[in-house]
Amino acid sequence: MKVLIVENEIYLAGSIATKLADIGYECEIARSVNDALKNENFDVVLLSTTLTGEDFYPVIKKFKNSIIILLIAYISNDTVSKPISAGASDYIQKPFMIEELVRKINHFVEFKKMKSNFDSYQNYITNILKEYHIPNIDIRKIKLPLILKTPKINYADNFVFSYIRLIDKPLKVIFATDYNQVQKEIISLENEYIYISGIQVLNDIECEKLFLICQKKKAIFSTTNLNTKSYFDVCELGVDSKSFKIDEIITIDEYIKYIINTYQSQFPDTELSKKLGISRKSLWEKRKKYEITKKK
Repeated sequence: MKVLIVENEIYLAGSIATKLADIGYECEIARSVNDALKNENFDVVLLSTTLTGEDFYPVIKKFKNSIIILLIAYISNDTVSKPISAGASDYIQKPFMIEELVRKINHFVEFKKMKSNFDSYQNYITNILKEYHIPNIDIRKIKLPLILKTPKINYADNFVFSYIRLIDKPLKVIFATDYNQVQKEIISLENEYIYISGIQVLNDIECEKLFLICQKKKAIFSTTNLNTKSYFDVCELGVDSKSFKIDEIITIDEYIKYIINTYQSQFPDTELSKKLGISRKSLWEKRKKYEITKKK
């Protein structure tokens, strides 16, 4: 990691550079603003606010995409508040322990990584779900808990992520693959917004238990079973759309797996196998092949 130290106290700058180099940082020292502006591409800039007679704001502007930690002698609007408003990340007051400086650097490195990942995931989710059109959301009319019924979970996903962006709150996503695990996770949460996705794989009794647990929680459920009993407000999404679009090519195995997962709780095996044009034995074999558990 490359670090630029902008400090006119040469002994202090050298001491910081030596200690950081000992733990793997690559350091360069600039004794003035002009020297600093000649440099390029640093991950971290340690910027002194006591550069006599010099305006250090051009350094903040040039390295706005770097982690900028102010090296200050005292706390004031001029040494802390204004530089941070201009784009600096944080400050550390002289004298300081090198461990404290490293902790601050690591904190902002981790924050930048998380921010970059978050932005990438947000962009990915938005692009993946943009074709699943949903009505405009009026957050004043949304009452939780809420059940989203849809022929394809992607519609519900788009609704939930759009809603969460509007209210600007964190979200806990739980996939309803195992009832006991889902129950455990829900109980452990207190005031969080929760999205329980794909409850069609659970049986009616399991769904009812989850609904009871979530009566006073900020929970949203999604299901492809349009006949799910409605204990809370219900919103139907994409019910006029085909579950598989004409331009979406899927394998026969994928289609059969989807149908079994979606409708096994609605039809007995005799009727489901008849609708698929296969025998009950073949239906059993396909459940085994796709590792689908039939809920009782």
